[in-house]
Amino acid sequence: MVSVVELKQSSVMQRLLTGWMPTAIRGDQSPSDRPLSLAVHCVEHDAFIFALCQDHKLRMWSYKEQMCLMVADMLEYVPVKKDLRLTAGTGHKLRLAYSPAMGLYIGIYMHAPKQGQFCVFQLVSTESNRYSLDHISSLFTSQETLIDFALTSTDIWALWHDAENQTVVKYINFEHNVAGQWNPVFMQPLPEEEIVIRDDQDPREMYLQSLFTPGQFTNEALCKALQIFCRGTERNLDLSWSELKKEVTLAVENELQGSVTEYEFSQEEFRNLQQEFWCKFYACCLQYQEALSHPLALHLNPHTNMVCLLKKGYLSFLIPSSLVDHLYLLPYENLLTEDETTISDDVDIARDVICLIKCLRLIGESVTMDMSVIMEMSCYNLQSPEKAAEQILEDLITIDVENVMEDICSKLQEIRNPIHAIGLLIREMDYETEVEMEKGFNPAQPLNIRMNLSQLYGSSTAGYIVCRGVHKIASTRFLICRDLLILQQLLMRLGDAENLLSCLFPFSHRESNLQHLSVLELTDSGALMANRFVSSPQTIVELFFQEVARKHIISHLFSQPKAPLSQTGLNWPETITAITSYLLQLLWPSNPGCLFLECLMGNCQYVQLQDYIQLLHPWCQVNVGSCRFMLGRCYLVTGEGQKALECFCQAASEVGKEEFLDRLIRSEDGEIVSTPRLQYYDKVLRLLDVIGLPELVIQLATSAITEAGDDWKSQATLRTCIFKHHLDLGHNSQAYEALTQIPDSSRQLDCLRQLVVVLCERSQLQDLVEFPYVNLHNEVVGIIESRARAVDLMTHNYYELLYAFHVYRHNYRKAGTVMFEYGMRLGREVRTLRGLEKQGNCYLAALNCLRLIRPEYAWIVQPASGAVYDRPGASPKRNHDGECTAAPTNRQIEILELEDLEKECSLARIRLTLAQHDPSAVAVAGSSSAEEMVTLLVQAGLFDTAISLCQTFKLPLTPVFEGLAFKCIKLQFGGEAAQAEAWAWLAANQLSSVITTKESSATDEAWRLLSTYLERYKVQNNLYHHCVINKLLSHGVPLPNWLINSYKKVDAAELLRLYLNYDLLEEAVDLVSEYVDAVLGKGHQYFGIEFPLSATAPMVWLPYSSIDQLLQALGENSANSHNIALSQKILDKLEDYQQKVDKATRDLLYRRTL
Repeated sequence: MVSVVELKQSSVMQRLLTGWMPTAIRGDQSPSDRPLSLAVHCVEHDAFIFALCQDHKLRMWSYKEQMCLMVADMLEYVPVKKDLRLTAGTGHKLRLAYSPAMGLYIGIYMHAPKQGQFCVFQLVSTESNRYSLDHISSLFTSQETLIDFALTSTDIWALWHDAENQTVVKYINFEHNVAGQWNPVFMQPLPEEEIVIRDDQDPREMYLQSLFTPGQFTNEALCKALQIFCRGTERNLDLSWSELKKEVTLAVENELQGSVTEYEFSQEEFRNLQQEFWCKFYACCLQYQEALSHPLALHLNPHTNMVCLLKKGYLSFLIPSSLVDHLYLLPYENLLTEDETTISDDVDIARDVICLIKCLRLIGESVTMDMSVIMEMSCYNLQSPEKAAEQILEDLITIDVENVMEDICSKLQEIRNPIHAIGLLIREMDYETEVEMEKGFNPAQPLNIRMNLSQLYGSSTAGYIVCRGVHKIASTRFLICRDLLILQQLLMRLGDAENLLSCLFPFSHRESNLQHLSVLELTDSGALMANRFVSSPQTIVELFFQEVARKHIISHLFSQPKAPLSQTGLNWPETITAITSYLLQLLWPSNPGCLFLECLMGNCQYVQLQDYIQLLHPWCQVNVGSCRFMLGRCYLVTGEGQKALECFCQAASEVGKEEFLDRLIRSEDGEIVSTPRLQYYDKVLRLLDVIGLPELVIQLATSAITEAGDDWKSQATLRTCIFKHHLDLGHNSQAYEALTQIPDSSRQLDCLRQLVVVLCERSQLQDLVEFPYVNLHNEVVGIIESRARAVDLMTHNYYELLYAFHVYRHNYRKAGTVMFEYGMRLGREVRTLRGLEKQGNCYLAALNCLRLIRPEYAWIVQPASGAVYDRPGASPKRNHDGECTAAPTNRQIEILELEDLEKECSLARIRLTLAQHDPSAVAVAGSSSAEEMVTLLVQAGLFDTAISLCQTFKLPLTPVFEGLAFKCIKLQFGGEAAQAEAWAWLAANQLSSVITTKESSATDEAWRLLSTYLERYKVQNNLYHHCVINKLLSHGVPLPNWLINSYKKVDAAELLRLYLNYDLLEEAVDLVSEYVDAVLGKGHQYFGIEFPLSATAPMVWLPYSSIDQLLQALGENSANSHNIALSQKILDKLEDYQQKVDKATRDLLYRRTL
């Protein structure tokens, strides 16, 4: 809502808006009464409106009363007013300033041709609401065009354009300035109009460096120049600083290539053409930068006294300059009238300083660009600034055509005490201090205050302002020190002051200051952390200020009881001066602490950090160790490991003397476990280890061992480190040597275990076996055994390693024991064909070892069966209740001799044979005993192998014969499929002659194999015939004739009993009848009876018990006529037999009586 109020007086009516902006002059008022400038001052219940009109009068209105309270003619205060009164005023300006203590000040600028006048008044009021003006001061100026001015309760700040269209800002104290001398403000100059490029420099690089140096050109100027240069081509101007740089380079190069009409031209022609186009683009940028730098207004914040210059393209902030900078930059005419009391209380010293500044100004104005480069390059290349100053002085004397040197010498004569003057100047420029700043805010302050402080000066704009101020200070003082060194060379040429200067003020002090400021010039290096939408990239000093320094500075300022920040308001001049001063202290190389270095390292600015430390190295003796450490870190990043190691070693001597190195080695829990230097070595070793530089770790750890001395814990740590990295590098011998020197037995054992594992994984077993292991033999054997029993057998070869280890030391019994255990575990745990093959090889190796020993020592202890090994770290075995089971005690020890190993070898071969014949048996064959293997072999049809196994282990062949008999039964009743399958296992047995014709079936061959075995393997009691017949009869299979005939010859009585057992009465009757006939001599050869019954032959017998059982069985069923007939048959045979026995007996008795 906008309200309109009409304020009238006599014939004048003005219309004002509540925004206090005049819009029109209404009514019949004359143009001479029109307001030129308005200002408003608010009081408790009213607002006073001040209007400076074209009739040169100041009018004061009350908004509340809507009436004019005061009219004052300003021409009364103008000395020459006759011409002004006849013309309407133009260019007059009005400003107000209020002070609670002094009231309202009114500043009036009266414009006149070729002259202007400032009048300052104080508003005075009476009790009857009448107001008047109290004239305070009138100030005159010869500047033609006033753009704007600002008023405070003490000063006037004014902004002009001079005759050369240059921006001029000055200020003056309107009360305490008798001479009326304005104080100049040193404006940031525009970039150089021309860039001098040497023959050894690339034009593109030099122009890009000038265009994109922070603080030279704004982003907007570069973008507009790029758009114009590309003839209005549509381009995306929302670019980052690096993207804009690429676009500029591409645009200039495209223009250059588009102008080339010839395909070939000389390098010099190309260079000239390149310089022409870059110069054209640079001129375009310069034009837009100048346009954007056009001033529009001057703003002064009355609460903080901050003065800002509003320009067309950006905002400039004015900051105070120090005394030295002020004197050096002050124009010569101002220097003549400078207040000497601001320099020193001693007037003579102050005059000496002013004369000294005049001499420096003359030297600085005479130094050419080339001379300035000589000094800068001398400092950058770590050469003597003294020699550079001497060369510059020679050049100045050579080209001196205006007798400047004579003027300087004459002014030097006016200096009464040059030592004190130079000393005062240098002390003002020195920021060295021995006090470190606080590291944080005072916790006693309220939380809201601490939170606000944490944000104070935290913006990118504030950081840019502070750092540009620091850059300006460093640049100016570098020039002062340069000119001071040249002046000192001149003094030495004069000869009068040489001894005095050398004694009281040595060169090193000025050179040190020059080197300090040379180092601070590094702030223009662009950092990697560039903000995308800023006018220029962030410099490393801005990075340091925003991330580290700002918090330290603000907390330090608030910790000072009389500091500007501890006051109610933040006074901009005092605050910015204090902040820049403290920032310079933090940046000053000779001060304690190295936060700047830490910030660079923490933000990975290794190139800038390396350049910075190289500049400090030859002369700065503060934080030497910290610098060497950080330089070593830089070398690590650039891949220069040996240089890094050298720097780390050099820094070690400063541990315990520098704060950064002390923080570096400080442990998190605060516990100090060793000497500071050893802690430092430990930190560096960890760093090198993380980066992956084992060679450097070894070298540094070797150097650190001498520092450890008698500290055996540190010795053990360092030697363990050496061992580990030698091992990682494959230096096995060196690793073993380091291992033997570890004083801590537990660490030594851990390293030994690691050595074994790593060399095994690398298959470097020869080294592992051949190491001597002095005093470590049992430990290494235990480690390998433990590993062998803990890992997969087919993946790792620890058993084979242990075997080689013992064989290399001629301990064949141990070697045999190892391979035997290996074979046992292979059988139990590796149920594969490959495992059985390895098992056989293991048993052969064990057998071979025992054969190399004398017979009385050729034995080993049977390894424990199952997984009963005392492995370190193994979890305890528990029962189903979760309780630990007791370890087995009094386990019986079994001794294995050579014969036992031979049996095991035979068994292993047979297992492999079975697995090869029947893959399904692999899962159970490995750990099967001999008895179990016989069963498996019989099931697979490997009867020859089974018989061989039984003979080796002295086992009965009964299972073999029973199994073969059963297979015969299956074939007897099986189909064609069973017949076809039988040929496979029949072929695996050595038959005398295998018949594979159509007339011979698999069944026939099986029976023939059984017959062959019965004939070949005869035992007492004919056990095998018995078991075969028993097997057949138990399955109800008729006995083949060949088997009956075979058994008749060996044991007919047993055959009879078997018939009876299976109730084969008829077969039993036939057998008894045949047997009786055989005894009586009829077919006796079929029953194996050599001599039948006769008086002259040996006695014969019949199995009467079995015959009685047969008769009993036949007589049990008297109703069965067949059984009765059979029974009668036997009885008839027995009766006939009895008669013949009786006759033979009588004949025998008769013969005996003869």
